[in-house]
Amino acid sequence: MNKGELVDVVAARADVTKKQADAVLSAALDSIMDSVSRQEKVTLVGFGSFEARERKAREGRNPKTGEKMDIPATRVPAFSAGKMFKDKVAE
Repeated sequence: MNKGELVDVVAARADVTKKQADAVLSAALDSIMDSVSRQEKVTLVGFGSFEARERKAREGRNPKTGEKMDIPATRVPAFSAGKMFKDKVAE
């Protein structure tokens, strides 16, 4: 499912226009990205949590040449599924 298909489903379930559903979905996703980029954890009970995690510097290899290279430390987004989400997928 892509964003357009998700907008269609949300619009149908919430009985709103596709334009309204797209605006709300975009605002929600932008808010989550802004919060996580500010090191804030976003928790949606039953669905899951979004947070930023630190990835340590490490040594890697260039797959083309096999040459060793240093990969710098960075911060990456992470998602952890909530219990209700896990249970629904496991059905």
